[in-house]
Amino acid sequence: MLRLFKIEQGLLHKTNVEPERLHDQLSEVQWVDMCDPDDDERLLLESLLHTDLPESDDVEEIEYSARCFVDQSGIHVHALFIYQEEGRHSTVSVAFILQDHRLITIREEKLADFRLFRLRARRGQIHCTNAAELLVTMFEHKVENHADYLEDIHHALEDVSHSVLEEEDSDLENSISELAQLEDSNGKIRLCLMDTQRDISFLLRHLKGNAELTETLREIMHDIEGLMSHTTFLFDKINFLMSSTQGFINIKQNKIIKIFSIAAVVFLPPTLVASMYGMNFTHMPELQWMLGYPWAISLMVVAGVAPYLLFKHKGWL
Repeated sequence: MLRLFKIEQGLLHKTNVEPERLHDQLSEVQWVDMCDPDDDERLLLESLLHTDLPESDDVEEIEYSARCFVDQSGIHVHALFIYQEEGRHSTVSVAFILQDHRLITIREEKLADFRLFRLRARRGQIHCTNAAELLVTMFEHKVENHADYLEDIHHALEDVSHSVLEEEDSDLENSISELAQLEDSNGKIRLCLMDTQRDISFLLRHLKGNAELTETLREIMHDIEGLMSHTTFLFDKINFLMSSTQGFINIKQNKIIKIFSIAAVVFLPPTLVASMYGMNFTHMPELQWMLGYPWAISLMVVAGVAPYLLFKHKGWL
């Protein structure tokens, strides 16, 4: 899917794609956004833009030299973004190509960050004057969105914390599953923030001619450092809740084992009495005794009640 955007009077506006005059449109717009392009779209844009578009494997490279570089096509930055897949957070790389008068973005997934950015553009909330400022603005909004993701994780942790630490009949196994998912999401957000740090450092070196953009990039870097500290706090809180949850599970299991152990001790003496009087010997003194049966029953009851009362007195029950 291809989307085109033009900067008019300091605001970003979407432009409808007209296939018959696409070549002219590409020379007029400041942002070309490609989402999951097919081979035909790639070839068409490469011929119209006179540049090679990166393939998916190239975008996903983790080496810094392969993610941020400059060539004849412009300034290349491959940035990690968060998206949700089947209820879990995943990461995907987006390729940014900054040219003199145009920004090109190539991605394989539909991202909430881009959808929200387009929504703000429709509302006239994206202020920029050129492609370089547009790129910096996108990174600024990306960091803001990651801050919202971390806030959502914090609220979810508060709910899990209340469930684990305050509710008596909480589902602890489900809480562990939720904590594991939150830990995974927090880790992926931290990975995106670390990747964004590298991208901002790269842009600071190559956009240093613009004092205003440089100052904005430094502010973004400062915000990232604060968010990185917040991810560390969330990791600590998740580890604490995970340890607490496992501790409560162990306590419950120990209580169950304790009940079985005490029950075994309580029923052991009556079992011993019943075993003694169940032996088939010819000469047993109580065998012909009229009160033999009541005596055996009473002895078993006393033998069972006595350990129970002892455990109760000791506070073991």
